[in-house]
Amino acid sequence: MTFARVRAIVIASILLILTLTVTTYALLNDSQRGRAVGAQCPAGWPTVDLTFKQNDELKVKVWNATDRPGLADAVATDFTHRTVRVLAEGNAKIAVDGVALLRYGPAAVGDAHVIGAYFLNTAEMGYEATRTDDVVDVLVGNEFKQLATQTEFSVSIAELAAAGQPTLPPRSCEPSKT
Repeated sequence: MTFARVRAIVIASILLILTLTVTTYALLNDSQRGRAVGAQCPAGWPTVDLTFKQNDELKVKVWNATDRPGLADAVATDFTHRTVRVLAEGNAKIAVDGVALLRYGPAAVGDAHVIGAYFLNTAEMGYEATRTDDVVDVLVGNEFKQLATQTEFSVSIAELAAAGQPTLPPRSCEPSKT
């Protein structure tokens, strides 16, 4: 072995040992290690659930916010056929001019976005920070025609998934990632 080759091996070995030492030190002394993302959440702000769940894990209450009789029952039946759990149905006390209004709390942010895909992501989102349940209230509006077909729903879900997680509602925190 030539002297130049030995010198190159020694220098490369020293650099490798130095790199491993610095990396180990950085990992062991990380000031954020073990700290959850939600740990920086201001007092009073809820932590939200941003996960997209399967249909059989979703819970909705369907309300008719129009003057068309039987609309809540028809939409509830459509959701049931899509394996979404319908907890209640009836008439809303307010009118909705758009396709639908989805009301939900911190525990149902991801759920509301999945339900919104059945309205081709045209439903108005109504986040309510004080809610404690994981149910999405669906207020069916005057512009509603029908729920999305399975193909349309799949395209809407693919668009949501491509965008990543849902947008964090105002005055809320991301879940802990520990």
